Amino acid sequence: MRILHTSDWHIGRSFHGHATLVALHGVLETLAGQVRDRGVDVVVLAGDVFDSATPAAACYTLLTDALAAIRDAGAEVVVTSGNHDSAARLGFQAPFLARAGVHVRTDPRTLADPVTIDDEHGPVHFYGIPYLEPSIVRPLWPDETLRTQAQTMSHAMSLVRADLAVRGGRSVALAHCFAAGIEPTPGVEREIRQGTLDVVPLSVFDGPDYVALGHIHGRSELSARVRYAGAPLHYSFGEQHKPRGSWLVDLDARGLAGVEWLGLPVPRPLVTLTAPIDELLGDERFAVHEDSWVCAQYTDTAPQVDPMRRLRARFPHCATVVHAPAIVAEDSGSTYRERLRDAVSDTERIDAFLDHVRAGEGPSERERELLADVLDDRVRAEALA
Repeated sequence: MRILHTSDWHIGRSFHGHATLVALHGVLETLAGQVRDRGVDVVVLAGDVFDSATPAAACYTLLTDALAAIRDAGAEVVVTSGNHDSAARLGFQAPFLARAGVHVRTDPRTLADPVTIDDEHGPVHFYGIPYLEPSIVRPLWPDETLRTQAQTMSHAMSLVRADLAVRGGRSVALAHCFAAGIEPTPGVEREIRQGTLDVVPLSVFDGPDYVALGHIHGRSELSARVRYAGAPLHYSFGEQHKPRGSWLVDLDARGLAGVEWLGLPVPRPLVTLTAPIDELLGDERFAVHEDSWVCAQYTDTAPQVDPMRRLRARFPHCATVVHAPAIVAEDSGSTYRERLRDAVSDTERIDAFLDHVRAGEGPSERERELLADVLDDRVRAEALA
């Protein structure tokens, strides 16, 4: 059996205020083409199908189109909910979808009741474990201590192993969590842990032939049989160096036979450019990035006037601008208020102001000359008044 492991579609998510539906639609069309070309039997989608518990109507349309394209390509689909999804909304009419070959698993009470799909070697059991919030699922298993993600996932996998021991055969588990050995992308994956208590040990996933994880947006191989596929689109500049794609998993009669990475296209590349603003605006070495999503970090000591408008004249898809001065003045230990209070002349007050608004850069020699002329003119004018 050939399986494609994908996750974290985050349908409806924006990228620095820009809609991503069109780009995601194109990427998922490519994924459906890979399903057809590589003879995939089952696509597993490990949570965070939507980016919101209340997705807009267009998000449902995109999901319908993507699932229909995968089914037309010849594969069945097993879907679980993630921490961004509303399990109730995603699981709506799940029994009817199953008749069409799309198996949506969002109910914790049925996580040990697998979707069973046969191939020439016999059955393969797919255990869809939805995102399990301990405080919500605790009443389902009152005899268990479920305070953390690790405890909750451990109990869920114990139920899976108990069922598998009775059924026998090959198996695949889907789950959505932080697993040991993984660091989240800052500002991207919504926090579902407290300190290190909710990191799920790798040993929890013992048992199935393959474990398809979701939640982390970059691909990762925790072991030969436990992996993250990551998101199909880049949703943050923190992800820009992480490839996009999915895992192609082969099972033979004995179990896991091989795993291959299938890359997906990047509709618009992401790049972080760091230089003084004049170089960003004029240097030819940046010309290759003029059609990219750009995070511009200008290194001038002083903040620049209207940097986004100026940068977008060259980089129309500049998404964010960061002032990252290459030279940062040492902290004098005095606050702006204290410097103004201690100033005894207008020159010292102006110095304090410019030093404050320019992140440590006071007036240049030329500016000092001009300020001296202006202050002298004011003194003369007051004397003649």
